[in-house]
Amino acid sequence: MHADIVDLREFYHSPLGRLADHSIAMALASLWARLPDERLVGLGYAVPYLDRFRADTERTFAFMPAGQGAVNWPPGELSSTALIFDEELPLPDASVDRILMVHSLEFAENPRETMKELWRVLAPGGRLVIVVPNRRGVWARMEHTPFGSGRPYSRGQLTALLRETNFTPGASAEALFFPPSKLRGVQKLRGAFERLGRSLWPMFSGVIIVEAQKRLYQGLPVAARASRRVFVPVLAPQGIPTTRERTLDKSRPAR
Repeated sequence: MHADIVDLREFYHSPLGRLADHSIAMALASLWARLPDERLVGLGYAVPYLDRFRADTERTFAFMPAGQGAVNWPPGELSSTALIFDEELPLPDASVDRILMVHSLEFAENPRETMKELWRVLAPGGRLVIVVPNRRGVWARMEHTPFGSGRPYSRGQLTALLRETNFTPGASAEALFFPPSKLRGVQKLRGAFERLGRSLWPMFSGVIIVEAQKRLYQGLPVAARASRRVFVPVLAPQGIPTTRERTLDKSRPAR
């Protein structure tokens, strides 16, 4: 089950969420090659990080799963947000250059089908960047942050999934070495925890970040499939029969 959009927004507006945003953004910057005029899609809840990288892009979209909900982004501008189903993206084949997944893969009902769909919409040589909770880390065990929900991954599991779905894993990074505490005293020591963690316990980071490239030299079997679900409004107005209609129904002879 996806994290709720309200909970995600509240977390990233909290002091702990801002620290997490900064830590992950710094790790992303270490492996994010800037390519001018690329087409970028953020999948899941990636808007805190899209704000940092969209300046160099031709266009940037924020795709948010229907089970999570969506918010307008970027604020104060024409909306670039779309509510989607992650196994059926509203994009033609080979139409985007890079996809950033945050708060996405760990909630996917069928991770392989989701990855195959990402392979379809990525252009030849396109890159996928995944931020996923580390199953060995403390953050995956704490439910007061969105990284404590969904299915966490080890580096080996993530690498195996990428290779099975025709992606070649490349550069990687880690982030969130400080404990997910709401205490201000602990948060003030974030910098020290980050420096020590990178040196002493990198395998216990809160998240794993992996960049992968779309692989073209191996065929990918594609089977036609019908949509698994149809989204309808939660409250669909049905109408109430009027007094005249009830009178007419009573006056009609029974058959």
